[in-house]
Amino acid sequence: MGKPKAVALVSGGLDSILAVYLVKLQGVEVIGVNFHTPFLTLKDMEKVREFLGIPFKEIFLGEEMIEVIKNPCYGYGQGMNPCIDCRILMLKKAKEIMEEVGAEFVITGEVLGQRPMSQRREVFPLMEREAGLEKRVLRPLSAKLLPPTIPEEEGWIKREELLDIQGRGRKIQLALAEKIGLTNYSSPAGGCLLTDPIFSRRLKDLMEKNPNFGLKEVELLKVGRHFRLPSGKKLIVGRNREENRKLLSLAGPEDYLLQEIEGKGAVVFLSSPVDEEELLEGGAIAAFYSKKRSWELVEVKWKRGKEEGRFWVEPERKGRMI
Repeated sequence: MGKPKAVALVSGGLDSILAVYLVKLQGVEVIGVNFHTPFLTLKDMEKVREFLGIPFKEIFLGEEMIEVIKNPCYGYGQGMNPCIDCRILMLKKAKEIMEEVGAEFVITGEVLGQRPMSQRREVFPLMEREAGLEKRVLRPLSAKLLPPTIPEEEGWIKREELLDIQGRGRKIQLALAEKIGLTNYSSPAGGCLLTDPIFSRRLKDLMEKNPNFGLKEVELLKVGRHFRLPSGKKLIVGRNREENRKLLSLAGPEDYLLQEIEGKGAVVFLSSPVDEEELLEGGAIAAFYSKKRSWELVEVKWKRGKEEGRFWVEPERKGRMI
């Protein structure tokens, strides 16, 4: 066999970069994979690419990730984060790439005990089995604490040159990063919207009211103030100029957009179908979030595709915020 080849899940964080570094030291050819989803923003990987010196593939998990959110086999974390199912999906995709490029195993930056849901000793083999990668996932940062993998058994990787890190502390990783001159990496905090309490609340509400939601509805969750009108209809209010522009860009030909007539206030987004009462309630909220909210009556314009109109309404914030 020639030079062994592996596929690495690289997020841009310190752990995944170090995992690849340790494997490259042993002469393995590595292809990096950077996943992003509607809930996880794609990071700038230019500095990481330069440091590691490996080719990269960037993969967007859209509808597939939404289906995982809707029906996780292994449940959610504290928010709406199905971490185990998400990891299985990524490992399945990594296996496809592994087979495509003729690689023998997958590398991850997972650390035993670092994440309470997906980085536990008993969960690692479960995820590998579900992804069809039994004993082919190498976790270099904790490998000495885990059962030997096929790359180690076959002699492609020397187990004694891997690490035995566990827990949430990062002293060992930071010391190694300093030693090898690694300075450009992402913070381990934040990133996934599914762990954010406000976003999780909105997502749960969406799943209850519209279980057939798709990518557009997820993008709308990231923008503005969200209300449920007395009828149960969802309404979104832009909080600033940037969010107003985002709502305008996300609106389809069937969606309603409302704003104070001079266009200086918040944009209000309503998806069809909308009855007359809901339209008036949306207008009242648009008036409430305009610079004329103290007026007795405010003129509001509405647009739906090529249709448009206007009406006068008293400013009032109706419904409940979610």
